[in-house]
Amino acid sequence: MAFWKKILMKINNRWYPKSVLVGSPVSTEQLCKRIAAESTVSAADVRAVFTALAPIMADYMSQGRSVKLDGIGSFYFTAIAAKGGAPTEKEVSANLITGVRVRFIPETRFSKSAAGSGSGKRAVRGLSDVTIEWEEWKAEEKKPAKPKPNP
Repeated sequence: MAFWKKILMKINNRWYPKSVLVGSPVSTEQLCKRIAAESTVSAADVRAVFTALAPIMADYMSQGRSVKLDGIGSFYFTAIAAKGGAPTEKEVSANLITGVRVRFIPETRFSKSAAGSGSGKRAVRGLSDVTIEWEEWKAEEKKPAKPKPNP
């Protein structure tokens, strides 16, 4: 079950539903155990693959390639440029690159639409084509702890 809460957007003074994360993130160990339970490999084998995956993906992406994981999507690097850029094309160089971001595009599949709903195909993004039951979040928001005064 996924949760949502009501949120007022200050920019237009309108209310919207916003998804809420609950609990702690699912750990690598939890993923390994579940994948092992649903397959023929051990949790240790899954962990070994996960451990090798990140540096290998980074190596391919550092060569200017994207990495596509079937059923998940594609990952690639983008450059973060210095604010303000350069006034002329001749002044543009790699020295203006100040950082790197990892970008992700979910895989898109096409499935047949329900009868009478149009063209007969609809795009489905990977990882988001599960049936989600939404329930309003009723728990109180955690307030940040007040800093203790210095003696």
